[in-house]
Amino acid sequence: MDFEDLVTALAPPPNWAGKSDGPHERHLYEGAVMLAYAMHLLRTQGARDVRIHPDGEHGKQFDFAAWLGRREFTKFSSLGSTSYGGVYRNSAGQTITVHPKPGLGDVVAEVGNCVISAECKGGIINTRHAGQVSRLYRGLCETIGLLMATPSQGRQIAVVPLTESTLRLAERLAPRCAVAGIEIALVGSYGEVMEVKPQAAGELAAERIP
Repeated sequence: MDFEDLVTALAPPPNWAGKSDGPHERHLYEGAVMLAYAMHLLRTQGARDVRIHPDGEHGKQFDFAAWLGRREFTKFSSLGSTSYGGVYRNSAGQTITVHPKPGLGDVVAEVGNCVISAECKGGIINTRHAGQVSRLYRGLCETIGLLMATPSQGRQIAVVPLTESTLRLAERLAPRCAVAGIEIALVGSYGEVMEVKPQAAGELAAERIP
């Protein structure tokens, strides 16, 4: 994956100046995480049709229609009352349905006989602000909690931005999540997806022991 337009750079609030790496905060909004993971399913997991279910706030933060248009997905029909809700299709016949209706799973797809359901969260990926780092932590915990509260139809994946802090937390949580049938995936700023496996988590932890 190599998407250069997933991250939104914004000037930090005055009281947060100097709390990010670089002059701007780099926001990987939840809608961008959803789209990146949807493209991951289409490009690497064999999915043909992916459904994403943003809410109104996601649509205000991130322009779904314009982003999909830059990926050569054409809107063929509309869904709901928003300008971006609808079915988008590319020349290869792959579809992404943007249905602005929360409660259906952030990203849902069928691969073979398996249903993949992902819950996503976004965040500021270059922040050193304690509150925002904590928010990234909470985002991963919340996605896992939502999946645990939802009856499983297949694979369940918690998806959040890739940062040093979320990677450390994912490494700690992966073994326990695996017992509950929940996977963890981290999305980088260019749309790359890292799957945090329990065995890999153990190996990485062992490497850190002096």
